[in-house]
Amino acid sequence: MGITGLKHSLNTVFTLWLREMLRYRRSRSRIIGSLATPLFFLIIMGSALSTTMTMRSGNYIDYMAPGIIGMSVLFASLMGGVSIIWDREFGFLKEILVAPVSRFYTAFGKAAGGVTAAMVQGTLLMVISGMFVVEYVSVTGQLLSILIMFITGMGFIGLGITLASRIESHEGFQMMMTFITFPTLMASTAFYPMANLPPWLGIPVQLNPLTYGVEALRWALLGASEVPIMRSMTIIIVFSFTMILIGSWSFDKAGDH
Repeated sequence: MGITGLKHSLNTVFTLWLREMLRYRRSRSRIIGSLATPLFFLIIMGSALSTTMTMRSGNYIDYMAPGIIGMSVLFASLMGGVSIIWDREFGFLKEILVAPVSRFYTAFGKAAGGVTAAMVQGTLLMVISGMFVVEYVSVTGQLLSILIMFITGMGFIGLGITLASRIESHEGFQMMMTFITFPTLMASTAFYPMANLPPWLGIPVQLNPLTYGVEALRWALLGASEVPIMRSMTIIIVFSFTMILIGSWSFDKAGDH
């Protein structure tokens, strides 16, 4: 690819990213809902469970905060695939697929927009939680957590793009998201320590990429986690890279039909 071709490809990525950002900014109900629901979980559910959960160090609400941030990133990233279905229904997807640009950059532009929205939600949730209910170890850790949100979000939005490329209807995509999000969330360490799990549940938790995203956030924000940080980072980076490749391939194949 020459310099001119690369410039056109990057312009495509930026244009699609900007389009997703404008769509996100105009959806105030989405922004409010993306913050209100996780905060409700953190304050109400965290306060209720803190009376029954025994932590080795710290309190349960502090432990739960990185899990709630990971939940927000998971939901927002997977739902980023909805834009593909909307664009397909309104004909916009057909217009961008005929452009003389590799479909990888088209998929990457949409993924970048979706994961940026997820990072904004996760970062706002982190800041609000830190102001009122959670004590983080350092500002450096909070900055590192933004990078962790990005890596984790790219993996799950790659999954969202893969599914959206295969599913024709908005309703079908919503049902599939419900089927995926809650088992993924509950079979992770978002709400309970890995050491407290029965052996049969420990296996899916350890195979779940969200577990390692949450544990990396926990290490960055609280200074401790059940999984070594290098293992968590390696797994979420490999997961992110793999899912973006699969998502781009699925998006490319979907455009051939």
